[in-house]
Amino acid sequence: QVQLVESGGGLVQAGGSLRLSCAASGRTGSTYSMGWFRQAPGKEREIVAAISWSAVTIYYADSVKGRFTISRDIAKNTAYLQMNSLKPEDTAVYYCAADYRTIRPDPKRISYWGQGTQVTVSS
Repeated sequence: QVQLVESGGGLVQAGGSLRLSCAASGRTGSTYSMGWFRQAPGKEREIVAAISWSAVTIYYADSVKGRFTISRDIAKNTAYLQMNSLKPEDTAVYYCAADYRTIRPDPKRISYWGQGTQVTVSS
């Protein structure tokens, strides 16, 4: 089991920045990929970004390319999502995800989830 705890959400004006963190604990001795998904009210959960164990493979959804940056600190078992130039349409609950396989866009294929952190971008 891997436990994930997100932090760093909040309220920000359009054009602003936020940095989300996701701390992993539990069975973290094996290699695992991490990622971020988000879910807005009335919408399905969608992938935002993902990063492999080695950080060699990184994926971004088209909607956040050039604005968001995913990274991880293996020694701290922590992943980060730096979000710049935020837009009102980025408003959602952001979930950290982890899996021993490659993180895929289908949320049904994710093994571990955090509890989520709210990000609200005002116009």
